[in-house]
Amino acid sequence: MSYVNNIRMFVRVYELGSMSAAARDQRTSPAVASARISELEKHLGVRLFSRTTRSLQPTENGRIFYDGARRVLEAIDEAEAAVMDVTQNPRGTIFVAAPLGIGRRFIAPRVPAFKDLYPQIDVRLRLSDRGIDVVAEGIDVAFHLGLLEDSTLKVRTIADCPRVLCAAPAYIARRGMPADGAALVTGRHDCLNLRFPGAKEFQWTLVTPEGPRRFEITGPFESDDGDVLTGWALDGRGIVLKPLFEVADHLRSGALVPVATATPPLPIQLSTLSQHRRLKAPKVQLFTDFMAAQIKEDLRRATRAD
Repeated sequence: MSYVNNIRMFVRVYELGSMSAAARDQRTSPAVASARISELEKHLGVRLFSRTTRSLQPTENGRIFYDGARRVLEAIDEAEAAVMDVTQNPRGTIFVAAPLGIGRRFIAPRVPAFKDLYPQIDVRLRLSDRGIDVVAEGIDVAFHLGLLEDSTLKVRTIADCPRVLCAAPAYIARRGMPADGAALVTGRHDCLNLRFPGAKEFQWTLVTPEGPRRFEITGPFESDDGDVLTGWALDGRGIVLKPLFEVADHLRSGALVPVATATPPLPIQLSTLSQHRRLKAPKVQLFTDFMAAQIKEDLRRATRAD
């Protein structure tokens, strides 16, 4: 098994481009990671990486070995999944990523119940509104809220989530009620923007009588945390575009009110992303099935009309 562990460490070093990053990923020390790579190189009789104090680059032999090593690990994972008793003895660690809003509201509260059902499965949950590189970061399943670009990952759609443009009554009293998306780009209104490297939400896609149209919005506040934007909206600082489930309670209480209702935003898709080989693992299937069922019910309750 140590040889397999050496191969697994090599693959993570290759993918992450760093011995220390691979060591953290595999929950060991850089010294152990380096020793495993050295042991593998000694066994193969070739150098797999060119190492300096500043960089680590795969050699030609390393690039050749990587393709075969990935296939070996995929075959081992599939073989283990084939013989594991999914209903009686699921085990292992699952690495999960999710946006803050989904993660805080729907996933994190359900993790303890999942653990109670499957005590031998450990869950490592990462929450961030920034984009996640599922392959490079070793994620088993990532929850994704948004339109998906072309991807080599396995996509499973959970639900379409309606969205709403809204603002606090104090903001409306001060700045007026925008009737549609055109009113948002006149400079009269402040829009609260979700922004981080690579984000595309500086344009809001709204449904007009002529069909979906992108509106370029501006405003004095932006953040990479969607809950921060909600807080600013509640404070009367601007208009926010949110999934309905995130602001439904505020809309019911009147703390926020819908705006620009003549041009509503398009719904947003909630999906899971997995590497094809990892999706076959029983622990991933169990976690994804469990969370998908729970989230659908939670979304229904969160957005129901009282």
